[in-house]
This record gives sequence, structure tokens and C-alpha cells, in this order.
Amino acid sequence: MSSSVPFPARSGRKIAVLGPIPLDHVVTHRGEVIDKYGCALYTVAALASLLGPEDVVRPIVHVRERDLGPITEQLSRFDNVDLTGIRSASDRGDVVELRFRDQNFRDERQTGFMHPISPADVEFALDSDAFVCVPITDYEVAQPTLAYIRANSDGLILLDCHGPTVALTAAGHRVSRLWIDRDAWLPMIDIMKMNLEEAGRAWFPPPGGDPDEFGKPLPKEQLPEFALHCLRRGVRAVCVTLDEQGCAMYFLDADGALREEIVPRVHVENVVDTTGCGDSFASGMAFGYLASGDFVTAARYGNAMGAQRCSGKDLAVYRSLAETNRQLREAYGVEAVGQ
Repeated sequence: MSSSVPFPARSGRKIAVLGPIPLDHVVTHRGEVIDKYGCALYTVAALASLLGPEDVVRPIVHVRERDLGPITEQLSRFDNVDLTGIRSASDRGDVVELRFRDQNFRDERQTGFMHPISPADVEFALDSDAFVCVPITDYEVAQPTLAYIRANSDGLILLDCHGPTVALTAAGHRVSRLWIDRDAWLPMIDIMKMNLEEAGRAWFPPPGGDPDEFGKPLPKEQLPEFALHCLRRGVRAVCVTLDEQGCAMYFLDADGALREEIVPRVHVENVVDTTGCGDSFASGMAFGYLASGDFVTAARYGNAMGAQRCSGKDLAVYRSLAETNRQLREAYGVEAVGQ
């Protein structure tokens, strides 16, 4: 079935975005130096570009007082962003140094630390249709906050698992950690999004396994077993990004059997800056699923927004919904994505 409109017409969506807006000092793999705000800023901007004027995006974040003005100024270009949840009273926000070794891998050090997002911070947004959580460190969006949302809202909860799989050393170096309490989180998550490295930190060898294998990228052949474990504990879909190969989407069909769908990437002719691609991907997934109720469609929108992000350096890279739909038709050859 095909249609000129790829999802049911609807206005008045409300989407909350939980996560830091760090001041990033980026040294790209080409040696370029870029100072800019990132993470949830990308997620908010991408969603604002896709959504209509009657919809609203609600960033929920703590920032430093000196960063409040520049951040709100950047977001003021979007008429559908509600700035209520951007708070500077604690005068605490993330500051991160990112040095890319190549296009995909980087060394990170954090020198500023956001005040964690608490249940009180999300109280005003509990009527949101979705909560897109994009933490970069394990303390920023904690399990009790997700539990509070789950208990008090019917909104979809999407978690980028970068946060719970990263910790800080005493010197502020950002290091991988095993997500030991993973199963306590799973009932609070509808859609999990991660890469192979993060999946490896969330899936542990059996008793007697080789400790040297702990935390390594998860082999692709183990992804179905890992996904099924999560899906049987309350998660509705698991998405693992595969860089050049796109992403793998896992969910249960009507009979309770595991479905695996490999969704090819959206090609980018010239990769300029990959910072924030994951945050942008999360925005596309949330939008795509709310719009269609289909996980493959969600992954395609995720791929599109990630591709848009890495094609330039600023928020102007994000396209309108009509332009994004054209991009998806070119990439996947379908008029109504997912139908």
C-alpha cells in the first residue's frame, strides 16, 4: 500500500528530550578544531525540524549560567521548542573535550558536570507523547527518573544507552563501564538504541567466561540473543547501529517470535562531522515510531537524521519533514516509508 503521506496525519505532539547540552571542544579526525554545544541540542533541533508548528519539543536539561543565553539563542530559531525545562539555577552543565582518532572513534574527557535530571524536573512534561533520553554519562538520566516517568506517564520512553555504559574517572576521563544493573532498567524502556560497543558493555559472558572479553564490541551473531533477553523483560524494540551497514532492529512479532530487520544506511556523499549523529538518530527513531507505529520506519527516520547531522557542522543541516521524506524515498525506494 502506498500513499503520498507516510504516516497518519496528526498535530499537537509533545516530545520531551532528556540529556545534557554540553559545551564540546571537538578536534576532528582531519585536525579541525570546533567549539560548540552538542548532544541534546542536536536531538531537539532535529525533532523541531521534523515536527509541525502545532507540535512542541521540550528539552529538559541543567546548564551553566554562562551557557543559558547562547543555548536558548540557538533554539529560538525553532518556534515549536518550549524552553521551560532548560534550567541554570544549579549553575552546573557538561563541558567535554572530544578528540577523534578516526571518523567513528574518539577520546573523551569531561571537565564540567551537569546536575542530574530528577523526577521533579520532568513533572511539567508528563503529558508528553515520548521521552527521548540521550545521556552521555551514567549519572545524568538515572533509573529512578525513568521509573517516575513510567509510573506517571503513558509516553514512549526511548533510551540511548551511551549514558549507562559510560563512567568518569577521578581525572574526568570518560571510560566505558559494564551496565551491571541493566535488568533493573529494562522495564522502564520502550526502545533501546546503542552501538556494538555499548551492546558489548550490556551483555556479559556466562559464569566462567574470559574476563578479557568483558566490554568488547558485541559480535553481531550474539545480537539476537542479547535482544531477546531485553525484549522478554519489557523492552519493545532494540536498535543497534552498525556504522556503514545501517542498523539492526529487533522486536517480537504478533506470535512472540523474534524479528530481525537490517535497515541499510542513508548514504552521505561527504562526511563533515559525526559528532551528535547518535543523538540525531534517536530523534528520528522517536518521530518515526510516533508517526507510524512501525519499528522499521522508525529506524529509517533514525538513519536519515543521523545522515543529515554528519553532512555539516551546524543546526541548519536538519531538513523539514517534506525534504526528509524525499531523502527516504531516494534511499529506500518507497513512497510511504514502512508501508
